[in-house]
Amino acid sequence: MGSHGIADRVAIVGMGCTRFGERWESSVEDLLVDAAGECLAGLPGLGRDDIDAYWLGTLGSGQSGMTLSRALAVDYKPVTRVENYCATGSEAFRNACYAVASGAYDRVLAIGVEKLKDSGFSGLTRMDPPGDGTAAELTLTAPAAFSLLDPAYRARHGVSAEDMRSAMTHVAWKNHANGARNPKAQFRAPVAKEKIESAPLVAGRLGVFDCSGVSDGAACALVVRAEEAFDYTDRPVFVKALSMVAGPARGAVDPGYDFTTFPEVAHSAADAYEQAGVTDPAAQLSLAEVHDCFTPTELVLMEDLGFSARGKAWRDELDGAFELGGRLPVNPDGGLKSFGHPVGASGLRMLYECWLQFRGEAGERQLPQPRLGLTHNLGGRPGSCVSFVSVVGRERGPVT
Repeated sequence: MGSHGIADRVAIVGMGCTRFGERWESSVEDLLVDAAGECLAGLPGLGRDDIDAYWLGTLGSGQSGMTLSRALAVDYKPVTRVENYCATGSEAFRNACYAVASGAYDRVLAIGVEKLKDSGFSGLTRMDPPGDGTAAELTLTAPAAFSLLDPAYRARHGVSAEDMRSAMTHVAWKNHANGARNPKAQFRAPVAKEKIESAPLVAGRLGVFDCSGVSDGAACALVVRAEEAFDYTDRPVFVKALSMVAGPARGAVDPGYDFTTFPEVAHSAADAYEQAGVTDPAAQLSLAEVHDCFTPTELVLMEDLGFSARGKAWRDELDGAFELGGRLPVNPDGGLKSFGHPVGASGLRMLYECWLQFRGEAGERQLPQPRLGLTHNLGGRPGSCVSFVSVVGRERGPVT
C-alpha cells in the first residue's frame, strides 16, 4: 500500500467518554458537552477556545459542523463532520491526527456522538442510495448478514455446530463479564452461558445475546504534536498507526467470497502493522478493542487481525486466550457487546479504553503494565465493508 504512516508524530493528551446506554434524559448536545467536558477537565487552563479545529463523527445525529459548534458554543472555528458507517468515530480521529501531523493545527479535538434510542426504531437506520440491484446484501438485516459467518466458518474449518456455539457463547460471556466491571457500560451484569444459549433467536443461530447493544453516547480525544505531549499530561498516548480501507463491495456477487474472513480487515491490519513496526501482533500487543457487533464477528476478527491461526480462533476463545487474564485481552471494557454501540462514538470509545489502561485508570479491569494497544472498527457487513485499525502506545519510540 502507499501509506507511509505518521508513527509517533501525534499524541492523545486528553479523552472523555459518557456513559453509554438508553440516555433518554440527555440530548445530542448534552452528550457532546459531557464528553468534551471530561476531556478538558483533565487539562487545567485549556478551554474550548484553545482548540484550533474539530472533527465530528456522527452517522445520523446531526448534519454539518454546526451540530458541534452549537452544542459547545464554539465560535468561528473549523468543524468538519464525517461519516463512514460504524467506523465514523475512527474516521473523525484519523482526520484529526492527520490535521495535526500535517502542521495545519496545534490542537484538534475528535469527537463522536450518536443518539439512537430516540429514533423510534430498535436498530440502526439508514437511507440506502439508488443502485443497480447487485447490492443484494442490503436486503438483509445486519443480524442476518453476520449470521452467515457461523455456518460458513464451520464448513470451511470443519468445526462442529456444538463447538462453534460454545465459542460464540464464550465471546458474549467474556464481554459481558468485562462490561460488568465498567461503570460506563450499557450492560453491567455478567450473563450465564446457559442464558446466552437459551435466548430467543434473532437470525440464523444468533440469539439476543449474540448481538451488540444499540445505545446513545459520545466520546472524544484531544490530539497534539508528539513532541509537545508532555506539556499537557505526564501520561500521553502516542499514535503508532492509522489505517482505513474501503472494500470493493463485491461480496454478494463474488463466487470466491465464502464469509470466513473480512478482507478489508486483513488489509487494514497489515497496513497498520507495517506503519507501527509490529511483526507479531499476538505477542506484541497488550490489549485489543475490536468490533464485536456479533459474536461470530469477533471470532473471525481474531484471525484477520493475526491473533489466531486460520481455523483456530474458536479453540483459542474457548481456551481463554482473549480473557482479561489471557495471552491477549480482547475488549476488556466489554466491547460493543456490553459497552454499547452508539455508531459515531464507538471508534473513539475503543481508544478511551487504551487511554485508561495505559494510565492505570481502568479500575477493576486494569491490566498489568500494558504498553501497546490496537483498536479495530468496521462498518458495513461481510463482503462489503470499511475497516479501520489503529495501533497506539504508552511510550514514544520503536515498537518492541
